[in-house]
Amino acid sequence: MGLGSTRSFGERPETPLIAAILAGRWIRGAAVDDPRGRRWIANPDARGRSALAVAEPASLYAGAAGIVLFFLELAAATGHEAYLDDARRGACHLAATWPDQADLTLYHGLTGTVVTLIEAGWALGDGRFEETAVAAADRIVRAARPLDGGPGWTADPAQRGDGGIVLGLLRAATALGVPAYEEIAVAAGERIAALAVPGHRFGDCPDLPTDAVTPGFLAGTAGTAFLLARLYAVTGERRFLEAAERGAGFVREVSTVTRRCAIVPHHVPQGRSLHYLGFCSGSAGVARMFYELYRVTGDAGHLDWVERLANGVLQSGAPRRRTPGFWNTACQCCGTAGLLELFTGLWAVTGKDAYLTFAGGLAEHLIGAAADPDGRGLRWYQAYRRLRPGEVSADTGYMVGAAGIGAALLRLDAAQRPHEARRGILLPDNPFPSILVPPGRLRDAAE
Repeated sequence: MGLGSTRSFGERPETPLIAAILAGRWIRGAAVDDPRGRRWIANPDARGRSALAVAEPASLYAGAAGIVLFFLELAAATGHEAYLDDARRGACHLAATWPDQADLTLYHGLTGTVVTLIEAGWALGDGRFEETAVAAADRIVRAARPLDGGPGWTADPAQRGDGGIVLGLLRAATALGVPAYEEIAVAAGERIAALAVPGHRFGDCPDLPTDAVTPGFLAGTAGTAFLLARLYAVTGERRFLEAAERGAGFVREVSTVTRRCAIVPHHVPQGRSLHYLGFCSGSAGVARMFYELYRVTGDAGHLDWVERLANGVLQSGAPRRRTPGFWNTACQCCGTAGLLELFTGLWAVTGKDAYLTFAGGLAEHLIGAAADPDGRGLRWYQAYRRLRPGEVSADTGYMVGAAGIGAALLRLDAAQRPHEARRGILLPDNPFPSILVPPGRLRDAAE
């Protein structure tokens, strides 16, 4: 399906690829150009309101950085140069405006811009983006401050804080060939590894008690343990592995296990009966931690826990059955697209057809839930905030909207085309293969 193709308002897309193209159409309609490049409105609907309380025009989570990555993947999937132009213009805007970013974190700040500029430079063959990524990463390194036990930036060990910055610097060290980035990342990781349990207390979160401990991924123990396992892979130093295992042990201890299924509480001790399924605080994210531990140790017990968490999702009735931890959300952060990422990744590492089949069902549900009331392209209306079900909106961004949903659909499309061996652009906290096809299936396709 080409860029100029049209569809009637009531017609549904037939495949994940077509759905991603139509999501791209809606996002392209949100473009705003200026002399510095291109950015995108969070919600271009008439009187549209973004799910986020504070605008993040450049962020990986909800702004230009994530949308650039989506257009790079869409260009690879379709071969259309116009999508590369979208990505190039967005990367130019990021390259021109990165000094204005005060937030340094991965999902909401400058580290995400560094990751995106690295990918844009590689895909577009433009060394200027990589040069800018170096300048931005240098600023992140200079911004590190002494904390109790070592350097850091936010004093938050979770992925939403220092953990995400460390992962981004590790990616930058490898991609840009700057050993100093790895050195500061390891030093910051040593401080995190010294924590008794590498978790996180929400503290100032208005929706949770101040003493709530979160075992989840984006703002909790599992994401921090993932980071420590990654540091063990980079350094071979057992103190990182031991700390990661402590975090994994805590997650196992607080989880509910029934036969071959496991589900993780959103927070303890108060929220033991609230079980998210998505990436940020639920099974889809926690499974990444256990898979990373399996990847770096070869311990089959960790892979067993990945599959227990997947079985918990399968037994939940998702995506059609809504629960307090899986509500009206489609996005990567806490919704169906995050589950799609998990099951496509599991297919790639296990070759079990049941996972690919379930991923296909998730995609069908996402496509069926999409809206195109005005012929401008697909979008997903959702109640992003669980505790505010009446606030329904559609966003263009990566973790919260159409760009990330489209990227998840593109990866399923790649998994369904093993003969193409197409590379997905995975974020630093995604441990699954970038070519989302089991090795045996790749060989079969080649023969």
